[in-house]
Amino acid sequence: MDYTPLADLYQQQYAGYYDDIHHYARMADRIHGKVLELGAGGGRVTIPLARRGHAVTALELSSGMLDYARFYAQQEGVEVQWVQGDMRDFDLSDTFDLIIAPFNALMHLYTPKDQKKALDSIVKHLAPGGTLAFDVYVPNFGLQGVLRHEGETFITPEFRRDVFVMQRIDPVKQLATTQYFVDTTDQAGTLRREHHSLIQRYYTRYELEWMLLSVGLQAQFSGSFSGDPFTAESHVMVVQASRI
Repeated sequence: MDYTPLADLYQQQYAGYYDDIHHYARMADRIHGKVLELGAGGGRVTIPLARRGHAVTALELSSGMLDYARFYAQQEGVEVQWVQGDMRDFDLSDTFDLIIAPFNALMHLYTPKDQKKALDSIVKHLAPGGTLAFDVYVPNFGLQGVLRHEGETFITPEFRRDVFVMQRIDPVKQLATTQYFVDTTDQAGTLRREHHSLIQRYYTRYELEWMLLSVGLQAQFSGSFSGDPFTAESHVMVVQASRI
């Protein structure tokens, strides 16, 4: 999925989200090697890793997201190798000690064919002894087809922005489609509504384990970024995998 139409909203929504950043930073500090981030977006995770002195290559499909990322990296004065590309089929002619796919990045692989192609590309770029790390949210869906305001309001001197969402689930294809209705009111009181759709492929714990085993990777699962056990109450699956 191309995030370009959602780039501005994404930056506002998740500018203050740090839980995963600390997790991936700890991993990068421990491994202390070359890092590849898949689905790097606007650099929310990438730039803090580069700021800590890590050599980071960032792969992102969306040109709009990459524009944000390059701008903020320049503002921070950090060096990152930005690559526009598709995680389903990429060749960087290099291997990496740590490959990360933060914040549900692998949920944009909608079909088994997409998943297999991406995992094959990942394994090809994984250095001997290297680690793949990613996180995906645990399916826990509320009312479907109901428009709701989730408390997301952004206020600047120029505008007020309210975000409403509506979600529908396809249990056969395991797809969650979230409709975003973004109402922006300017200083003159003019209201403009934008509509965006986000499609994500959700996973079960053992489905992920078999996917990784199919490409020769053994996985460990946690239920939080602090390393808590994965349980029925967990809201996120935090995964680390290495070659068998």
